[in-house]
Amino acid sequence: MKTQFPFFAIMLMMLLSCQSKLERSTSADKVKFFGKSTSRISDGVYIPEGKALYIISGIVADPASPDAEKNTAAYMGDTKTQAISILEKISGQLSDAGLTLRDVVSMRVYVAPDPYRDGLYDFKGWNEAYDQYFNNSENTVKVARATIGVPTLVNSNFLIEIEGIAVYP
Repeated sequence: MKTQFPFFAIMLMMLLSCQSKLERSTSADKVKFFGKSTSRISDGVYIPEGKALYIISGIVADPASPDAEKNTAAYMGDTKTQAISILEKISGQLSDAGLTLRDVVSMRVYVAPDPYRDGLYDFKGWNEAYDQYFNNSENTVKVARATIGVPTLVNSNFLIEIEGIAVYP
């Protein structure tokens, strides 16, 4: 009998360990967003082990009015117009990869001053564009996000550049 007790004790510990791991994997296999319900963005995101990531490289807008004179406000549009262009490009890129904007967990956004708005940053325009795609009735995802004011982007016509991370379901 003395030799059987350690065997059964070890088996019981292994069973309990497996059960614990199974419970953790089923309860923690989804991406979770953390933060205040009143905020438009998340404070942080939990990504379970084993989830594949899709990295979105920095993207800039296409011209809003390609026929307009270059280096004018009409050619590229304002910050909101450019942000919408970029978010549409990101949506298409994600679709090609089998993802949607609902799979985006993080964004880094660079906003440059708008020379046609007295050189001011148009964070309001960026947030209005963001709200059309995130944290709304169609897409409740609130990404973890940083918005950074920069003196300029690679081309002075660009007022915003967005990069991000999406997680495969």
